[in-house]
Amino acid sequence: MSDSYVGEIRMFTGNYAPAGWAFCNGQLLSISENEVLYSLIGTTYGGDGRTTFALPNLQGRIPIHQGNSYILGQQSGTETVTLTVNQLPQHTHLPAADTAAGDNPSPEQHFFASYSGKPYFSTAPNSTMNTSTASHVGGNQPHNNFMPYLTVNFIISLYGIYPSQG
Repeated sequence: MSDSYVGEIRMFTGNYAPAGWAFCNGQLLSISENEVLYSLIGTTYGGDGRTTFALPNLQGRIPIHQGNSYILGQQSGTETVTLTVNQLPQHTHLPAADTAAGDNPSPEQHFFASYSGKPYFSTAPNSTMNTSTASHVGGNQPHNNFMPYLTVNFIISLYGIYPSQG
């Protein structure tokens, strides 16, 4: 790939990293074999700083630009989230009901009603039930926290033009 800067990251749709490039998968590299790249990224993404350093790991992550509370190498976020009651907007779960005696034995397309042998009422509701009648929902299970995405590979240039500071 022509005229790349050492440490430059590109998106690549191939299933291999071209010669002189490596996948951004967090792999450890030898400092002695990659001194130029190490001089640019150091141990920002890991490694012991004596014999190894790590490439950025963009597997399952999106890159964001540094600044405004974001520092190079910082990782955050999670793929699933279990919401708590404190994270939900205030709302109610009041089932519709009617205070008149029920006129139908089936719940389908009907409302709760006073019991008269037929516990459901078939006209529009005129009351709500006690708030404790409706149960909690969600079951404290995590939900998917992904934005829409398309998977491609991120590769980093191991060699090339050393970027000058401008």
